[in-house]
Amino acid sequence: TNPLGAMGGGEPSGRSGIPPNKEECMKHRIDTCYRDYCSHLLIPLNVCRYANYFLPWKCTHELHAYEKCQFDEFNYRVKQLKDSKESKK
Repeated sequence: TNPLGAMGGGEPSGRSGIPPNKEECMKHRIDTCYRDYCSHLLIPLNVCRYANYFLPWKCTHELHAYEKCQFDEFNYRVKQLKDSKESKK
């Protein structure tokens, strides 16, 4: 089984998407601190949030997809750090 819980190839789900370019991020007002491998999921989440006045029971699918991407990306970075520490031994 895949320890990251991602689909295909051992890469987290966020790495499968193409990150938006700088102009698209500026157009959708995404701060630079949120421009990572999951920002392609943040854009539709924020569009849904604005359209539904940030109601917490709306946009749950988009929120779950974004949070899962963030979780998978975190696990990927932890695994990379662990592997790099083991290779130095």
